[in-house]
Amino acid sequence: MGDNRSLTVNGETRAIPVDEEPSLLLFLRNELGLRGTRFGCGLEQCGACMVLVDGQPQFSCTMPLSQAEGKSITTIEGLSPPDKLDPLRQAFLDEQAGQCGYCLSGIIMSASALLSRNPLPSRAEIVDALDKHLCRCGSQPRIVRAIERAAKALQAQ
Repeated sequence: MGDNRSLTVNGETRAIPVDEEPSLLLFLRNELGLRGTRFGCGLEQCGACMVLVDGQPQFSCTMPLSQAEGKSITTIEGLSPPDKLDPLRQAFLDEQAGQCGYCLSGIIMSASALLSRNPLPSRAEIVDALDKHLCRCGSQPRIVRAIERAAKALQAQ
């Protein structure tokens, strides 16, 4: 019985249960207690469940846990230490980018991936990177400004 299936979540190796096949989202929330990744629609339509899989944005609500085997997963909790905000999340606070905040963890994950591959994105590139996300509160202009602010702050570091 030496089944050693695992994945890495926020830098820590985690065993994958052998006897079940939940989605990556359910594993993160229910097994690991990482509640920052949220369930929205379950249909890849809202982006609330977005995490980074090997650095790329991925819907975790429909991704079978077995597809994450051997991969590196980053959740909102893994972006910075609990006692220090990273420039991206600080920019979201500074711009008051969230209203209800339900969508923000997924949006921040996509924004993080964008800034990793393109440190100074244009407004159009930001909007394109957020195309898979819904914010029903109408905070999109503040969200875009927050990402622009974060890009400038990261350049100044």
